[in-house]
Amino acid sequence: MNYFSHMLTAKGITKNYGTLPVLRGVDVAIQQGEIVSIAGSSGAGKSTLLHILGTLDKPDAGEVTLNGSRVDTLSGKKLAAFRNRHIGFVFQFHHLLPEFTAIENVSIPGWIAGMPKKATEQRAAELLQALGLGSRLQHKPQQLSGGEQQRVAVARALINNPAIVMADEPTGNLDSANAKELHQLFINLSKKMNQAFLIVTHNEELAQMSDRILHMKDGQIV
Repeated sequence: MNYFSHMLTAKGITKNYGTLPVLRGVDVAIQQGEIVSIAGSSGAGKSTLLHILGTLDKPDAGEVTLNGSRVDTLSGKKLAAFRNRHIGFVFQFHHLLPEFTAIENVSIPGWIAGMPKKATEQRAAELLQALGLGSRLQHKPQQLSGGEQQRVAVARALINNPAIVMADEPTGNLDSANAKELHQLFINLSKKMNQAFLIVTHNEELAQMSDRILHMKDGQIV
C-alpha cells in the first residue's frame, strides 16, 4: 500500500481497555474525496477506531498521519486547533446547541478557528442553502425535523473545509427516508467538493453506497 499518496493513514493502531484488546494492529489509508465505510458487529472496535483517527482518543501504539502531520503525537491546544481545522464530525445525535440558530450552530467551529464573523456566517448560509435548508437559517434545533437537524450538523462539519468528515452512525437516529437522503448527500458532497468521508455504520445500504468498505472483526480489519 502506497501510504504517501493518501490523505489519512494509520499504521499498527492498537488500543486496550484494561486487559481487553479493542484494536489489534489496524492499518487504514484514505484518499482525498473518497467515501469509506467501517462496518462490523457491535464491539468490533469501529467507533474506537474512528475516535482514534479523529484524534478524540489516543492509540496505545501505532501512528496516525493526516495531511502530512503526525496527529497521534499532538496534545492540548495544538491538537484541539488541528482537529477543529482539519476534521469535521457528525455523530448519531446531532449535538446542536439548543439556544443557537441553525446558522449560529454551523458558524461556531469557524469562530473557534478565528475566522471573521461575517465571512463565517456567509459560508454557513451558503452551506445550509446547498443542503436544502436555505429557509431554516434562523430556526433553532427544536424547530427543525430530525433529518434537518442532522443536515445542520453536516454543514457544521464542513464549515472549516476539513480534510475529512468522520461520521459515527450518522443515520442511526433517522427513519429510512431521511437516512437515504443523508446517504445521497454524502455522495453528492464527496463528488462536488472532493470531500473525504469516513463513516461508521450498521446500515448496510449506506455501506454499499461507499467507495470502499472496511469490515472489522475482533479489533482487526478483515
